[in-house]
Amino acid sequence: MSSQFQITRRSILAGAAFAGAMAPLVAASASGAAPQPSNLQPPATDIAGLERVKLQPIAPPFVHPHTQKAVGGPKIYEVTLTIEEKKIILDDAGTEVHAMTFNGSVPGPMIVVHQDDYVEVTLVNPETNELQHNIDFHSATGALGGGALTVVNPGEKAVMRFKATKAGVFVYHCAPPGMVPWHVTSGMNGAILVLPRDGLKDHKGNDLTYDRVYYVGEQDFYVPRDADGHYKTYDSHGDAYADTLEVMKTLTPSHIVFNGAVGALTGANALRAKVGEKVLILHSQANRDTRPHLIGGHGDYVWATGKFANPPDLDQETWFIPGGAAGAAFYTFHQPGIYAYVNHNLIEAFEKGAAAHFKVEGDWNNDLMTAIVTPNNH
Repeated sequence: MSSQFQITRRSILAGAAFAGAMAPLVAASASGAAPQPSNLQPPATDIAGLERVKLQPIAPPFVHPHTQKAVGGPKIYEVTLTIEEKKIILDDAGTEVHAMTFNGSVPGPMIVVHQDDYVEVTLVNPETNELQHNIDFHSATGALGGGALTVVNPGEKAVMRFKATKAGVFVYHCAPPGMVPWHVTSGMNGAILVLPRDGLKDHKGNDLTYDRVYYVGEQDFYVPRDADGHYKTYDSHGDAYADTLEVMKTLTPSHIVFNGAVGALTGANALRAKVGEKVLILHSQANRDTRPHLIGGHGDYVWATGKFANPPDLDQETWFIPGGAAGAAFYTFHQPGIYAYVNHNLIEAFEKGAAAHFKVEGDWNNDLMTAIVTPNNH
């Protein structure tokens, strides 16, 4: 109990100092003025007359309904993210971790808007939580991505608005002063998709329209072991902190998983598609580099760092997403069956858990692949 109190008190004290240092910036933002005069101020948008839309985010791998092309002018999209500190199970062995989440899922929900829309985020930290939190949007400009404006202790909430000026897929994550890596590697990250207003384009400027979209959030966890090599359990986040930090410093994860647990996207949880369908795969990794690969398929169009102002790479077998980024891959399935979607560091895929399945329905095309001689065909 004492360690829980110490870490909570430490986070609050650190947050107080952080908030004090950022007070001029927060006050300036609230008033609409810059902290210091600048000759490079972009023209301000009068947002009073913009349409407001309440988003209802859903848990990954699914993505809330949205239009692929913007309809009308910019809008203000309102989204509420509630912080939930919770115990989750990582694998069939029952390994526990005290996770930190946005809206209860690892990763947090995908948010979809269009370029030049506004995102108005209400961040809620219920009083039942132990720790201080905030949110940093890599898609935002200024104030540590919103982190300086959204520091919330248990029982508090903050509201922050930013303009989505860049088109692409971007990570968001918790970034409390002094404890950023602990919160991020405890599951407190997600992604936002900022679509171009006229939708996705191929390398020649032609429309790319997807039939399905899935969000895969890759997560590294660092679970301490006891002297006998068994994974340890703790009563609270605070109790786990010191031991977890020591494991984190080794830079060696105990688990590397998709969507919060080993098997979260395999077997009965496989991602569904049909032959002929065009699928957009959004993949984030808030902390470590990753190398997505679709076994038996390809990335027809790939934005490895997820930024749609750049033309997509074509016909990729494996693509590289640097830590702290999100990528997008567009693929049309041509054959039925089970496709493994993995981090192609195969140790991380098969030994640590970074794997998913696509279950594709449809008719087999022998022209693309056929068996000539089988073991029983003499």
